[in-house]
Amino acid sequence: MDGDFPAIVDGVLAAAPADRRALVAIDGVGGSGKTTFAAELARRITTRPVLVLHVDDFFNPAEVRHARGRHSAEGFWLDSYNYSALRSWALEPLSSGDGRYRSSSFDRRTGRTVEPEARLAPLDALVVVEGTFLHRNELVSFWDHSIYLDVPFEETERRMAERDGLSGDAVHELMRRYTGAQRLYFASARPWERASVVVDNHELGRPRTISPASASAAH
Repeated sequence: MDGDFPAIVDGVLAAAPADRRALVAIDGVGGSGKTTFAAELARRITTRPVLVLHVDDFFNPAEVRHARGRHSAEGFWLDSYNYSALRSWALEPLSSGDGRYRSSSFDRRTGRTVEPEARLAPLDALVVVEGTFLHRNELVSFWDHSIYLDVPFEETERRMAERDGLSGDAVHELMRRYTGAQRLYFASARPWERASVVVDNHELGRPRTISPASASAAH
């Protein structure tokens, strides 16, 4: 992975305070490459300890996520994540608290809520948080630096279908719900404008920094 990645890493390190724990968000729609991008960012930062948190580990149980209907876009936008747990168990202790955090509230394998033991993050940890909806109002103030990965829906639909082994009507139902939720997010938060950096991640392995006005999500 190259492209503008060296400059992106430099930007993260310059923005992240060195004398305390710092939080960096990697935001983007499903299929934009957030997990891979976060892992590569963590691999390249060698000057301080790095923790990676996945917001999908803070899912709500299925009965909450689907309470408005299995294919509800509004339900995906409003009910997918347990933001109370994400904030109180992870973001608050890692930003302004004592550094004792829990990395999940949900086990994706079993579909059940969990309460793992708290861990103590190093005082100089750089915490990379990857997931969708990270620039929504109740989260945006936590980030010392944030990156929005911009990829057109046509490409993310292809990637998600390939990743999840979906085809035909299953793809259309998934994307109708998911794309609708993302459009609600765009209308509420305009994440490409709130992010510290916008990255065109259409070509996997060659991320390219772009202006907010150039983001496909803006059009």
